[in-house]
Amino acid sequence: MHYAAGEQTWRLSNGVVEAVFDLSPEGYFEFRSFRHLHNGDEWKAPSSFRASPIQFRAGNTTYDAYTQFRLIRQSATAIPRRGYQQIIELEDAARLGRVTVELELFENQPVLRHRVRFQNIGPSPVKVDHVDLLPWSFEDGNSSYRFFRVNQWAGAGKLANFEPLEDRLDPQGAMVQMWTGAHGIQCAWLALRDNANRGLFAGWEFDGKVTAGVRNPARYDYLQLSAAIAEISRPLASGQGHWLPAAFLGLFHGDWDEAGWRTQRFAEAAIARPIPDTQFPYVIWDSWKYGTEIDEATLRRNAEIAARIGIEVFVVDLGWARQIGEWQPDPRKFPNGLRPLSDYVHSLGMKFGLHFPLAEAMDSSPVLRANPDWKSTEQAEYFGARSLCLSHQPARQWIIGEAIRLIDEYGVDWILQDGENMVKSCTRSTHTHDPGDSNYSNAVDGINAVVATVQARRPRVIWENCEDGGNMMTFNMLRRYTTSIAADDSGPLTTRQAVYGITYPFPNRYADRYMPEEELTPYITRSYMFGGPWIFMNRLAQMKPQDLGVAASEIRLYKSFRQQVRQGRVYHLSRRPAEDRTDAIMSYHQASNSAVVFVNRPNSAPPSTIRLRGLHMDNNYLVTFQEDSRLMTMTGEQLMRTGIEMSMPQRYSSEIIFVDPQ
Repeated sequence: MHYAAGEQTWRLSNGVVEAVFDLSPEGYFEFRSFRHLHNGDEWKAPSSFRASPIQFRAGNTTYDAYTQFRLIRQSATAIPRRGYQQIIELEDAARLGRVTVELELFENQPVLRHRVRFQNIGPSPVKVDHVDLLPWSFEDGNSSYRFFRVNQWAGAGKLANFEPLEDRLDPQGAMVQMWTGAHGIQCAWLALRDNANRGLFAGWEFDGKVTAGVRNPARYDYLQLSAAIAEISRPLASGQGHWLPAAFLGLFHGDWDEAGWRTQRFAEAAIARPIPDTQFPYVIWDSWKYGTEIDEATLRRNAEIAARIGIEVFVVDLGWARQIGEWQPDPRKFPNGLRPLSDYVHSLGMKFGLHFPLAEAMDSSPVLRANPDWKSTEQAEYFGARSLCLSHQPARQWIIGEAIRLIDEYGVDWILQDGENMVKSCTRSTHTHDPGDSNYSNAVDGINAVVATVQARRPRVIWENCEDGGNMMTFNMLRRYTTSIAADDSGPLTTRQAVYGITYPFPNRYADRYMPEEELTPYITRSYMFGGPWIFMNRLAQMKPQDLGVAASEIRLYKSFRQQVRQGRVYHLSRRPAEDRTDAIMSYHQASNSAVVFVNRPNSAPPSTIRLRGLHMDNNYLVTFQEDSRLMTMTGEQLMRTGIEMSMPQRYSSEIIFVDPQ
């Protein structure tokens, strides 16, 4: 980090990238350039207008590249996770507000993370009612651009299932839009690249609704990004300040797999919640195949079998409580309470998990009978339960207290957080949030504050993100959850489709899969193996011995390479999975120079060859198979250019290829 006081210029570098900003003589805080120091790719500010990472409105004042500031102070320091932080504090010419710009770089990462704080120093209260988390503009370089993003699990998979979407930007300047956040359509990430494969990627750390987009009015020679928060009306009293959510901008050169890999490396290095232990990602059992028809005897039978076949976390899903919102064990199902079951699960060597839709409650629950006004104004159906407004302070404190109590009383190690929409919509004037601040407040003061508070008080508990499926796929989600559901209980093909898409923007561990089948084949089990935790959602006590034998064998296989897959770089070797074609996905582990490749043949013609990627051209590799008895020695060049001839004569079959250096 270098600050030239005479020119009021900041050059921020970590040896991989350099970002340049300055405070002009007229007082405008401007972005100048973002450059990759190794390959020379450079993204400059437009020559026709100013650009700045500041874009929000407070009261009647818009703060952006055309706001005149004076410098109050600046500093640079090292921060955790091998990062470097530049703080620049500015004051507007009218002396109504102070704007702090926080810029961060992390070791070996081609990414700039940024966020802004506003402090109201004027005499009257103001509301922050417009925020763009991604207010970046660049020269377009007389090129054309392709734009890439990924859907999330929208509408219980009916509207979207992690489909990758690619468009060529319209040179006339039409905006390609995205709708992200809880119950949105797309993941909170985008990437674009020009004809020479010079690329940018970006993500934002906010769980609420954001309307994002990219446009390229070529005749005006600029490329523009945006990510505007919806429904924000943040009141700030005189003297009060508030940090706005962070976002990040990164550089890549290559294809969309390269954009994804650079994003994932940065996310793990700088944002994501730490891995809990060396066994993660776990093999998990979940009770939902029984629906709500569970009891202590049934779960004890399943726990004994689960431990025997190698399950590591035992999760009791919906149905354990008296009713949704009354978080006490149902006395008919658990006459002794939940603790004896939890103790039994622990005695078998497994962690104990509990389903907890913390923002939902039945009208008949004691909490809503006593506090009917805690409901949010917009109601989402969740098994007949009502939506609670988490940004209403009394409701939030009650939920936090209940979460800590059930963790302590029931010996909980794992929370499966579920619900219809974790960022509620509420415009009540009687609540502690501003009526116009619904989306922002229910994200920041609501679900984020609840989870952060409980985690601070009970840090050993692991949280899984689930909102009726993976429909809150943001980079703030990575900060609070160790993993996230991908497709929800939806079959082999749909699961592989979800994993295919989700592993572009997010690390592999944020793609856990729920397997409901009880009659098992390798095609079924291996459709659920790639990604984070592998979750069995079946009735173990009703399964045939031969199927339990398959489960035990496949679990041992999964454990043999799960760390390699979690840490590896994903290559999407085929098109998105479909019933009429073979699909292949690969994880390449750089440290060991080895790879694991999953090939699945559904109801399609047999595959001929699979070409690998990312290997060292001149290295020799030993190629082995899980099913095929062949052993082959091939060079990296042969594996990538000629490929591996496949032998998969049967429909609905699966093969795993192991590639190890010699």
